[in-house]
Amino acid sequence: MATTTAPGVAKGASLKRNLGLWAIVGLGLGYMTPTVIFDTFGMVARDTNNVVPLAYLVALIVMIFTAVSYGKMSGAIPSAGSAYTYVRESIHPNVGFMVGWTSLIDYMLLPMVNCLIIRSYLEAIFPEIPGWIWVVLYCLLTTGIIYLTMRGTSNVNMILLVFSIIVMVVFVVMVWAQLAGGEGVGTVASMQPFFHDGVTMGAVLMGATIVCFSFIGFDAVTMYVEEARTPKIVPRALILTVLLGGAIFLIAGYFTQLRFPDWNTFAPGGDMQFVEDSTLPLIGEAVGGKTLMAVLTAAGFCATLASGLASHASVSRMLLVMGRNNVLPKKFFGYINPKTHTPTFNIVLTGVICMFAIAFTLEMIAAFINYGALIAFSFVNISVIAWFAIRKGRRKTPKDIFNFIVMPLIGVGMTIILWANLHMDALIGGLIWTAIGLVYLIVLTKGFKKKAASFDEDQPVTGFNKIPQEDNAQ
Repeated sequence: MATTTAPGVAKGASLKRNLGLWAIVGLGLGYMTPTVIFDTFGMVARDTNNVVPLAYLVALIVMIFTAVSYGKMSGAIPSAGSAYTYVRESIHPNVGFMVGWTSLIDYMLLPMVNCLIIRSYLEAIFPEIPGWIWVVLYCLLTTGIIYLTMRGTSNVNMILLVFSIIVMVVFVVMVWAQLAGGEGVGTVASMQPFFHDGVTMGAVLMGATIVCFSFIGFDAVTMYVEEARTPKIVPRALILTVLLGGAIFLIAGYFTQLRFPDWNTFAPGGDMQFVEDSTLPLIGEAVGGKTLMAVLTAAGFCATLASGLASHASVSRMLLVMGRNNVLPKKFFGYINPKTHTPTFNIVLTGVICMFAIAFTLEMIAAFINYGALIAFSFVNISVIAWFAIRKGRRKTPKDIFNFIVMPLIGVGMTIILWANLHMDALIGGLIWTAIGLVYLIVLTKGFKKKAASFDEDQPVTGFNKIPQEDNAQ
């Protein structure tokens, strides 16, 4: 029988512990949207000079180091607040608030991205129907599912995810057969997708910054720590999500790059529409005609819907923790429905915000998301050093120095490289959002005269003490 977390929320119940390892991994992979590689393939191929798999490999290496840091912190501080909680507890509550506020860009806007992709798919199929209708229907569907049950959300997510991965496997097999028949580069074994004349490291890093967006989601795994059957499975779920997601992107990217060695294939006559929007329909049609195009589009639809469910659920948990801490009004944001065991106000609010997808473009939203994600990644790596090496004094042995200083420093350094290649519009917009958060923090703390609210020291979190006596992250 599933247990529940201890109380500590506004006049409601508690989150229910009913998510196993693979349910959480499935939510993480669903969040990452495996088929997004086909949507962005033309754009990344153009920016990297046709080495899409190399861009994904660079991004994967960065993500592995960061995922290890998330795993360490989720083991030490098993709370649903992710980067917000880790930084608050390890560095300072005010710094934690700013990281949480900035991360909200990532969490709040990603459901909108999924909504925009779904809208583009359905507009292509039903051009006579206004796009705003699809936005409204999508928001009502995802909000309704997540409102009712988290376990049901996980089950639906897993079905959608499995279907999309099966279609991707079929796609790879078809491309393999075509390569053997002389299509594309004419071979299944080639270094061309990773290196050829004209490839520059600057272009690869630019591409890695773009595809970093594809990996956003693994950190959302930590949002389910209070609904995991045991918090100990979360670090494993983090690493599995990154590795499996990275493998899917690398394999799909490798075979697609072999089949389409020149991105200009997707821009006949210089028309950049499909490159800047989505190359998925063109890829599907070129490989398997109208049938595969329809099936691949369906897989993209399912994967995007799965990501929408996972991202919608995650942001509601982020708002829950901030409400539970009275950083946001606890009466609303800290409430958990006693019947559904879900943070219903946060779920509905996220659905309402998602409606704004009617007025935005995919390119605009994606740029802002990367800003919030890179902030979170940088500070979680720093949190490992602050918590383990400084607060816990674990810096005396070579093993501890490597685990809690060297590894997170590498993660920070690699994230900074991605920072250097961030789109200027994202940087400007992100800084404006950060400035708004700083003003709010000044008001909240009465001019920094007090710390931003944090968990009461005696309040149980996840069914046991806030911070375990024994750190289980190694």
